[in-house]
Amino acid sequence: MDFKKVRTETTVVTRQKDQFYKGTGNIYETVVILTKRANQIAAEMKEELNKKIEEFATNNDSLEEVFENREQIEIAKFYERLPKPTLIAIHEFLHDEIYFRNPNKEVQDEF
Repeated sequence: MDFKKVRTETTVVTRQKDQFYKGTGNIYETVVILTKRANQIAAEMKEELNKKIEEFATNNDSLEEVFENREQIEIAKFYERLPKPTLIAIHEFLHDEIYFRNPNKEVQDEF
């Protein structure tokens, strides 16, 4: 996923509660879905950030020679300005961009 292209709010916004019943019919189920998706996004972002920072890592680290790597700082600042994973997950949910299913509901429907 390209987090740089996500166009969502970078701060928390008040939302209508009814929007979160739309897909599931249950606010608690929606919260679980949003939590799992936000965790997935956070893991992807962390992995991507670590890969980019490793490119600029130095091999000879010593306590006497500690200096700031400018490229690493700029990359970290860029990722700090991105929307938080929770806000991205909410945006995806409200725009029907998340696929989810509840296996418990599917079993109940078969009986």
